[in-house]
Amino acid sequence: MADPASYRPRPGEIPTDPGVYRFRDLHGRVIYVGKARSLRSRLSSYFQDVSALHPRTRQMVTTGASVEWTVVRNEVEALQLEYSWIKEFDPRFNVKYRDDKSYPYLAVTMGEEFPRAQVMRGAKRPGTRYFGPYTHAWAIRETLDTLLRVFPLRTCSKGVFRRAAQAGRPCLLGYIDKCSAPCVGRVSAEEHREIAEDFCDFMAGDTARFVRELEGRMRAASDELDFETAARLRDDVGALRRALERSAVVLSDTTDADVYALADDELEVAVQVFHVRGGRIRGQRGWVSEKGAEDLGSIVEHLLQQVYGGERGEDVPREVLVPVEPPEVTDLEEWLTGLRGARVRVRVPQRGDKRTLMETVARNAQQALARHKVARSGDLTLRSQALQELQDVLELEDAPLRIESFDISHVQGSDMVGSMVVFEDGLPRKSEYRRFIVRQGTADDTAAMHEVLSRRFRHLVQSSGQEQEEDPTSQKFRYPPNLVVVDGGLPQVNAAQTALLEVGVSDVTVIGLAKRLEEVWLPGQEFPVVLPRTSESLYLLQRVRDEAHRFANTFHRQRRSRSMTVSQLDGIPGLGPARQQALLARFGSVKALRGATADELVEVPGIGPAVATAVVARLQGADQAPAVNLSTGEVLD
Repeated sequence: MADPASYRPRPGEIPTDPGVYRFRDLHGRVIYVGKARSLRSRLSSYFQDVSALHPRTRQMVTTGASVEWTVVRNEVEALQLEYSWIKEFDPRFNVKYRDDKSYPYLAVTMGEEFPRAQVMRGAKRPGTRYFGPYTHAWAIRETLDTLLRVFPLRTCSKGVFRRAAQAGRPCLLGYIDKCSAPCVGRVSAEEHREIAEDFCDFMAGDTARFVRELEGRMRAASDELDFETAARLRDDVGALRRALERSAVVLSDTTDADVYALADDELEVAVQVFHVRGGRIRGQRGWVSEKGAEDLGSIVEHLLQQVYGGERGEDVPREVLVPVEPPEVTDLEEWLTGLRGARVRVRVPQRGDKRTLMETVARNAQQALARHKVARSGDLTLRSQALQELQDVLELEDAPLRIESFDISHVQGSDMVGSMVVFEDGLPRKSEYRRFIVRQGTADDTAAMHEVLSRRFRHLVQSSGQEQEEDPTSQKFRYPPNLVVVDGGLPQVNAAQTALLEVGVSDVTVIGLAKRLEEVWLPGQEFPVVLPRTSESLYLLQRVRDEAHRFANTFHRQRRSRSMTVSQLDGIPGLGPARQQALLARFGSVKALRGATADELVEVPGIGPAVATAVVARLQGADQAPAVNLSTGEVLD
């Protein structure tokens, strides 16, 4: 643990301007990013009496080894830069106040010639209108199935649409009048777009207009004694009403708002949000996050940053209702207004329907936190206990907050691969996982383990000797582990230890976990360490080892499946994967290529006369020659 006084800047060096600051650890990794209206005031607060700091803040400043800052013009720029750095560096001590799930949306691809309604997740695409988010995809499909009766919008994929157009017959939805079948010309592109626009207007909240129009047409058909049409329109009105009943009316039709509520204790905070569109609750979400040293106002600010910023940011509504006002609410509103392109208000509702809805959301947050505490009682304690046990048993200087585990996977030496998984604070950190293709051609697991460990820690040694760079790709191996776990017994452990010593790493503990009796092996030790079967430390090591095994096997299956069969185009001099794809894209299949001449092949970009001649020579003899797996020599049917 470092003494914060060892890297404390002199007070006169720190400017009083607004800006963003970063704390780094001994290895140069960014561990915390923050912003301040006055950098001098904020940074000075970190270097007071350490015992007076919040435990998480105290751990952060004692883990840090340096601090740096960047001055900006105003608080809005500080807000933007803070979020971009948090997203880039993923600092360990910045709490994530949102979940990592990608929630489903009802999307209409208005950018296509024939717009399509579908369920979408992930980053927003230009030219597409989104409605939601919804808690479950099945809720979207139920709503969509009900509304297709009134708005027969295309829902099929491009492949299905193209095959129906070629065959001249619509799919099942076209026959049961839940699609207007633009694929076979029942409606024009303009008429289908009008249907899509009406559907979007209905989903955006303009519901009363469509109900009134259908009821008027129903009465007119009845007056004209066209009872069959009147009955169909009556059913359409019923379908619209059923769709509307799925989302309760809570506010006026013009209200678009996200309503947030928080429930917290000393360690965690539960977040609940209701998405209100057109006065109706379109979706509800909730999650529980660890709580840092921030007050609720700062939590709300960072929550809105993480929910609405970035590629996976949610649509920003006109109004954001929060339980407490963020400290820099004006700057936050200006930032959200820039994201939306229109005025956004962030406020605390004081009375009326919005206040009543906020209380409902707050009750949901309190109940979610209570359920979480019951379900996860003791979880944080058990993780800490497991790390402490490992520190004591292995006689480590510090608790192994970062554990890396390695495994090798192959079948009789073919397609040999290695895996590296990372656990931080007892939890998997999947963004740090890495995969290795073993280069040496032996079936020896120990030699493969030696190669993988050498390559991983050679990156560590090289990066530690270079100046710190801001390129995230150069930092992927820069952070050293406190503990390395390999899958296997004493031979694998000795091979791993040898690999580390050869590249100049001597301060990382290496252990092996053997599957047979779950023994813990240390390098050069004649006897293993046997942990109690019920200990949390053994359970953690098993989870780490099994995750590395799973990750290695998954990668090995992917590589093996790609090498099982070989195309007739493989092995032709000068014809790599990119040129193969170009030929197949132009001609469609190897059969069509077989009938092409060398002059026709040369017309494909990237194919020269020599390559074209080689392709023709290979394929002319391919009718008599069977396909062969190049790695095994096996004749394929």
